[in-house]
Amino acid sequence: MTQQVKRAFKYRFYPTGEQAAELSRTFGCVRLVYNKALEERTRAWYGEQRRVSYVQSSAALTQWKKTGELAFLTEVSSVPLQQALRHLQTAFGNFFAKRAKYPRYKSRKKSRASAEYTRSAFTWRDGHLTLAKMAKPLDIRWSRPLPEGAAPTTVTVSRDAAGRWFVSLLCEDSIAPAPATTAAIGIDAGVTSLVTLSTGEKVANPKHERRDRARLARAQRELSRKAKGSANREKARRRVAKVHARIADRRRDFLHKLSTRLVRENQTVVIEDLTVRNLLKNGTLARAISDASWTQLRSMLEYKCAWYGRELVVIDRFFPSSKLCGNCGTVRGKLPLNVREWTCACGTVHDRDVNAARNILAAGLAASACGDGVRPQRESSRTGRSSVKQEPQRATAGIPRL
Repeated sequence: MTQQVKRAFKYRFYPTGEQAAELSRTFGCVRLVYNKALEERTRAWYGEQRRVSYVQSSAALTQWKKTGELAFLTEVSSVPLQQALRHLQTAFGNFFAKRAKYPRYKSRKKSRASAEYTRSAFTWRDGHLTLAKMAKPLDIRWSRPLPEGAAPTTVTVSRDAAGRWFVSLLCEDSIAPAPATTAAIGIDAGVTSLVTLSTGEKVANPKHERRDRARLARAQRELSRKAKGSANREKARRRVAKVHARIADRRRDFLHKLSTRLVRENQTVVIEDLTVRNLLKNGTLARAISDASWTQLRSMLEYKCAWYGRELVVIDRFFPSSKLCGNCGTVRGKLPLNVREWTCACGTVHDRDVNAARNILAAGLAASACGDGVRPQRESSRTGRSSVKQEPQRATAGIPRL
């Protein structure tokens, strides 16, 4: 059954000099309003234990515009400024619900430069997008068409560290589920092989960062030699940012292709609930783990499974997938990372990653069939008790930027 989802379509565009200046002013005003509202909320919260609502922040913004010091806020569209306050309200909502940390200030150098426009602040006519305070439409490179008959409800304009301009159009899209299949796949994430599948297939790790490491190091050395605050330093910083952007773009493209193939070919996809943040504390493997981008792959699998009517099962991170013999069920005591192949007492020779992927699949299918709380009838060599449960988790629809 076809489902309606909100989907963001991201394109690159090339602004004129006037448009670039207007957008840069808007980015600066958005950042200022966000930081000033956060400062007021912080003062009220820590000084008076009082929460400030969005309505109160919006009223304060109106008063700020009337002062001589902040009168320039009237020169840009008011919608991105209001959206900044809404984003701050969401951040505080997540904080009070204990879903996130306390909101942080936006940095001119480190934060993403962006502005969000709702329908009242842009015009969409015959495939041309014109933002408020602009006389001409944006020169967008339409790398792919929007859904037929779709009109954007929200437009987000951004500029990355490499100086590239992007526009993201949020539209309603109809997505038909993929043809049903009985295939199921278990996925074991790794560094040597990006993923190992329960079918025995190993997907090689492209190692995008390593391939451009020499180029990146050269650009960073040039940057370190430039005087701080100089125009040459800014040019050198852009060159470093372009190398990082090239790495990120290639990685994202590869993960999109891999995740789409896995979702289309399988009805059930089983993965491990890895805590990448903790794994990054390993100084030896941190760089390789970051380059693999397991979190991004999981995110793609989640929303694509939701789109195409697939089931995503996530098993507990402590499930001994690598140390468990898939033949006799024995759990090995220790299995260092440098051991890539091991032989069980029953005589079965295991490839570490393939065995883990097959065990992940078996645990995921059991959890999917029997529900939460499924535990293997074996004992963990570490605790002497049964292994921790597998936790089935269905994917939830998101609003990804592709």
